[in-house]
Amino acid sequence: MIARLFLKHPHSVNETYLEHMMFAGWFAAKLLTAATVAAIHAVIPGCFEKTASQIVANLYERTKDRGK
Repeated sequence: MIARLFLKHPHSVNETYLEHMMFAGWFAAKLLTAATVAAIHAVIPGCFEKTASQIVANLYERTKDRGK
C-alpha cells in the first residue's frame, strides 16, 4: 500500500520519490504564478497579456512525454 501511494507513480516517470516531489512542487509554483498573473490580467487587461498562457504552454511541453 505504501509503495503504491508513494513510489509507483514516481517510478512510472523515471524519478525517485524526492525527484518527483521537487518536480511537482516546481510545477505547482509555476501554476500558482500562472493563476496569479491571470487574475491580475482579468482586472487589468493590459497587464500580462500572454504570460499565463505561455507558462501553461511551457509546462505542457515539459510534461507531454513524461512516462512514455
